[in-house]
Amino acid sequence: MNRLAPVLLAVAALSATASAFAQGTLERVAQRGELRIGFRADARPLSFEDNGSAAGYSVDICRHVAVGVREHLKLQDMKVTFVPVTIDNRFDALVDGDIDIECGATTITLQRQETVDFTLMTFVTGGTILSTAENRIGAMTDLDGKRVAVARGTSTADALRAFLNENAIDARVVMVDDRQAGMERLARGDVDALAGDQIVLLGDAVAALERDEQASFSFSDELFSYEPYAFMVRRNDADFRLVVNRAIAKLFRDGNQAQIYQTWVGSSGVKPSTMLVAMYLIQGVSE
Repeated sequence: MNRLAPVLLAVAALSATASAFAQGTLERVAQRGELRIGFRADARPLSFEDNGSAAGYSVDICRHVAVGVREHLKLQDMKVTFVPVTIDNRFDALVDGDIDIECGATTITLQRQETVDFTLMTFVTGGTILSTAENRIGAMTDLDGKRVAVARGTSTADALRAFLNENAIDARVVMVDDRQAGMERLARGDVDALAGDQIVLLGDAVAALERDEQASFSFSDELFSYEPYAFMVRRNDADFRLVVNRAIAKLFRDGNQAQIYQTWVGSSGVKPSTMLVAMYLIQGVSE
């Protein structure tokens, strides 16, 4: 047997692997005739599971993205599949190719851009705390000596710790697996407050009220962080990111995001903040 045969086989295998990683998302979608959209099942009202289907503000925007991808590829029969992801596996799912785009409630950070890329911004919110109306915590300084829960592995957890340290607030931070666990602990009185992004805490509170009409919650009057959301796509895939950004920008330029906002957020009585309105105007970039 040729001594070079094993080496040549190894090189061929490495080349095939490199080629697979080098293949752009648009090519992969065209090849399989399917766009795989990752969505968070627990980030209501932006992204959640409703009777077995993906729903929410971010999900509806991604439906417009799917139309843009279909038109760009001229694949009228392109299948759109929504794949549930979690806080823990969303990055790996994207990097490993299990999904082509993540449409949830993910904050843009520079550290995360070492692993993934982000589209145009899709929402702007901020970190705040939720408490029961009976034991309302109106100001962040009121957390002094209190217990505040926050989901581990989130940018909110980092921002909360930084804010407490910078403002010398002696609160006990209780790490929980997710916001649902935090809501349960808040309801039992195990913690005094739950920290999270304002928009998703709103969704949690609404869901809790649907289960128990006697429940009553209150938001802090302050924000402790600025949280710009966007959709995650694979790094160094400018062609796909451009197609996605075109769909998002057109949606914002035409003002069609207003109905999506009203359906999922405004219907709860929450008006868009000045910061969010400005984001829509800025991100509706022209061709």
